[in-house]
Amino acid sequence: MEQAKAVHCDVLVVGGGINGCGIARDLAGRGLRVVLCEQHDLASHTSSASSKLVHGGLRYLEFGEFALVRKALHERERLLRAAPHIAHALRFVLPHDRVLRPLPLMCAGLWLYDHLARRGGLAASRLIDLRRHEAGVALRPQWRRGFLYSDGWVDDSRLVVLNAIDAARRGASILTRTRVEQLQRHADHWQASLLAAHGEARHLRARSVVNAAGPWADRVAHAAGMHQARRLRLIKGSHIVLRRWFDIRHAYLLPNPDRRVVFVLPFGARHVLVGTTELDYEGDPAQARITPQEVDYLCASVGRFFAMRPDPRHVVWSFAGVRPLLDQGAESASALTRDWRLELDSRGGAALLHVWGGKLTTYRLLAEQAAARVAALLGCPAADWTASAQLPGGDLHVALEREHPGPADFDDFEHLMRRRLGWMDAAVLHRVARAYGTHLLHWAGDAHRASDLGAEVIPGVFEAELHYAVREEWVRCAEDFLWRRSKCGLELGPRQVAAVQQWLSRNPAASAARPGIDNDTISSTTGTGS
Repeated sequence: MEQAKAVHCDVLVVGGGINGCGIARDLAGRGLRVVLCEQHDLASHTSSASSKLVHGGLRYLEFGEFALVRKALHERERLLRAAPHIAHALRFVLPHDRVLRPLPLMCAGLWLYDHLARRGGLAASRLIDLRRHEAGVALRPQWRRGFLYSDGWVDDSRLVVLNAIDAARRGASILTRTRVEQLQRHADHWQASLLAAHGEARHLRARSVVNAAGPWADRVAHAAGMHQARRLRLIKGSHIVLRRWFDIRHAYLLPNPDRRVVFVLPFGARHVLVGTTELDYEGDPAQARITPQEVDYLCASVGRFFAMRPDPRHVVWSFAGVRPLLDQGAESASALTRDWRLELDSRGGAALLHVWGGKLTTYRLLAEQAAARVAALLGCPAADWTASAQLPGGDLHVALEREHPGPADFDDFEHLMRRRLGWMDAAVLHRVARAYGTHLLHWAGDAHRASDLGAEVIPGVFEAELHYAVREEWVRCAEDFLWRRSKCGLELGPRQVAAVQQWLSRNPAASAARPGIDNDTISSTTGTGS
């Protein structure tokens, strides 16, 4: 095959999960030329398979992870401000099991959790009588006391996409379904061979590389010639989704005799999310699946506390993801740190920064630290900027003509949208306001009736939304839209899923021009490899 002439960029970021997209966004905002490569869709694996929580990690206090919890609590506040459409506060119920942990210890732990970092508008923890409180109605009568405490929830896959959107609008090129086949180090640059899913080979010359490939990070390190890569311990976490069997107004954290915890969380309008398991995993992270034993474990955990024990036959959806945690010799997966390490390899030529570990809540801080190191190496003096920046669609206060963000912004924004788009079904309006925030106005703002948005492809999803998803959010197939950009797939049958896929096939992504440096930076040849 004829070798295409490679063109320059400053940084190649490998991995389109939350860390990779966060790093690409930060670097692009510092004025660097960035290309991000993701072998599948954005957030296809670990970053869409979390418990969807923005939290400090209450249970990490038991392992002495005070610094990590403090960092995470600070980032919780920042994320709730930066993305009030996809992230919101959530009140948790923690039933007290006196066999597992004495009451004074629980009181001390929650007091510490409340005071390690500023809570903003989140309510403090308190002890409650589950026999009298509404949160105890669905529980078994033996659970008499418990705690209420505050944390946050986020749509994890949309968080990834919003970071990618912001990166692209700041000049980054986001290449989905493009695998890094080979990395060759030279004195002042890397030569990267890329392969797109449709068979097009691309060649890129980058001054530096960031390995943010998550569960695949050690493989990328080996491909780049680092034979002493840091050992990752891959931990599979699985979740199940059930139809709501009670009026769930709180989230629940359920302690188990094996010292693990299981979350029971509101999930959309009609479902409950239960998770997660923690099992060591070997094999291809893309093939991780929940096992019947994990389903039984989660159902049993729920049944231990709730009056109704779910049956595995009640599961309407399940998912599993593999978390790449730093292996520090801990016996149990629960005891493994959720902290991260940044490892710079500049031996023998251009720099390669490896990202090991991390967690969803602290992605922004990880990205800031990684971007600062890379920018310094490349002689870019730009300052840190993301701590107070809002994510795309998160500027609800601007639409409300307010000077500063506030805790009631989403409710007021939704009310504003009801006045402006009053013809739209209330449940659909709530979904799209949550998903897009002010970017809802980009594709629905001028619509005065449903027909202004084009045909209704499936109930509640119009052509205008799908056009936006293809053009701005890298949607290429029905699964991208129905399970990662939204959770509409929960309510659909095979015929409706096929209708979305047929629409996407008739409206290919090739016609969608995106901002960025795809055409200027990356040369290509047609073939099956490089």
